[in-house]
Amino acid sequence: MIRYAITDPSFFTTLEDKQNYLNSLKADYVLFRDKTTNNYREQALEFLKLSQNMSFKRILHTDYNLAFELKADGVHLTSKQFKDIPKAKELGLWTVISTHSLSEIKQAQNLGADAVTFSPIFPTPNKGEPKGITELKKAIDSCNVDIIALGGIVTQEHINLVEETNAFGFASIRYFL
Repeated sequence: MIRYAITDPSFFTTLEDKQNYLNSLKADYVLFRDKTTNNYREQALEFLKLSQNMSFKRILHTDYNLAFELKADGVHLTSKQFKDIPKAKELGLWTVISTHSLSEIKQAQNLGADAVTFSPIFPTPNKGEPKGITELKKAIDSCNVDIIALGGIVTQEHINLVEETNAFGFASIRYFL
């Protein structure tokens, strides 16, 4: 089961903080995400430089052209970007998209996404009613795309429950802090 870390810039104030965080990660994929910045390109470039010799796959958020240009390994699209899945795939990017329902998972699968995040699985601030492990298992059993559980995964117990579903992996911000 893969481990997918999602960055949150509010936890890092210095370059040293960022480097220490990246050095400490035990993740297979790392999504650089910052929804508040006006200079995502420069920050993404910094993330890619800081992590260039690390073993995890480096993913950028929403902008598949930038991910391709900066030679990231992939792109994580929002649930409003289904039309961009084929475009990202044409560029050779590993492509994951956020989903919140079985119909969205099937749509992503039909458009060629490599993986989806399905959320929220457990309670998480401001993300609505959790889907739960039962819905996660139902989605996994009825789709042929890699599903990454997301939302409220903060303990080893959560990870164990996700692992029992045969999910492709789990994603989290808080677990990796």
